[in-house]
Amino acid sequence: MNVKVYNQEGKKVDEISLPKEIFEVPLNKDLVHQVAVCQMANRRVPIAHTKDRGEVRGGGRKPWAQKGTGRARHGSIRSPIWIGGGVTFGPRKEKKFEKKIPKKMKRKALFMVLSAKAKEGCLIVLEDLKLKEPKTKSMVNILDKLPSKNQSSLIALPEVDKNVVLSARNIPKVATIEARNLNVLDLLSFKYLIMPKESIKIIKDTFLEKKNKAK
Repeated sequence: MNVKVYNQEGKKVDEISLPKEIFEVPLNKDLVHQVAVCQMANRRVPIAHTKDRGEVRGGGRKPWAQKGTGRARHGSIRSPIWIGGGVTFGPRKEKKFEKKIPKKMKRKALFMVLSAKAKEGCLIVLEDLKLKEPKTKSMVNILDKLPSKNQSSLIALPEVDKNVVLSARNIPKVATIEARNLNVLDLLSFKYLIMPKESIKIIKDTFLEKKNKAK
């Protein structure tokens, strides 16, 4: 598959061929969904936490005598059946939501999403992406000249570029990521994928090399 290469002025300067092993993989929606759900679960941080009767403050002594009062027997005012007592079967922060999925499945799903981006014209390849200084306005000017103007975009960099990262972080619906860290969930969260030509080599070296080693 061939794609256009743009410069930072938004002009077409070249056309390159994408590796078919990565950018021409048939889509399997079920696999992509499975991997995305797995990644969302692994990123989930349990926040809700209720105290059980052993964690609620107070209730150290028996509220009244076991017999002779005519009332029901109780051992602590922090029992779950008392107002202000512990909670039975409430959410606990110790709960684990982590899910496991084979590496081959994650890699295959990644290739499927990358292929879909390329097929739908949502993959934008740049000749290069360099900024002299971290400046949001400079990054906005570059993005406004590309087909992804005013659309959510993920910028995949071949390596960490502080100027680019700082320039893009305050732009709504725009995020940066290293090409070697690309994943299904982040790709699905943005409509366009923007990357310099060098990132394609990084993706190929990172994911295809691992695939060959696995064999």
